[in-house]
Amino acid sequence: MRNTNFASMHCSLAQSLELIGDWWTPLVLRDLYLGLNRFDQFVTDLGISRNLLTDRLTKLVDGGLVRRTPYQQNPVRYSYELTEAGKELVPILMALTAWGDRWATPPAGQPIRFTHTTCGKQTTPTVSCSECGEALTMDEVAPLPGPGGRTAPGTALIASVLGFEPKA
Repeated sequence: MRNTNFASMHCSLAQSLELIGDWWTPLVLRDLYLGLNRFDQFVTDLGISRNLLTDRLTKLVDGGLVRRTPYQQNPVRYSYELTEAGKELVPILMALTAWGDRWATPPAGQPIRFTHTTCGKQTTPTVSCSECGEALTMDEVAPLPGPGGRTAPGTALIASVLGFEPKA
């Protein structure tokens, strides 16, 4: 359960975490990517309580990451699918999975492998430069002020490091 609300923070990362920043949400998104799409499938796969799953799915639907479609009328039951915004999160989850494979591998080994269907090769998902395609590392990326940059809750350190001037 999350105890912090990031809605007032002037930070894109904080706003993203407001949508997906609890333990269960990335796992629900992963399961949707892997092809599960019904409530009972999530309960069975994740071992999550029904009320907690209901809350997470409602937040994902309200946040525009998941679409809910009725597939049965009496009683009403729904299937779930990723929206365009949800689909754009999948590569990020893949990169986080690759990080876990490197630094937090389960005892039995890597539980999933990814194959790039375009070239047919097994791949390790990475985060890369949108311009040149090279992998991004902390030492090779410079954070600079963006058009919305300002001193605000959640960004004070960034503002001081990057030299933002507080706006009046």
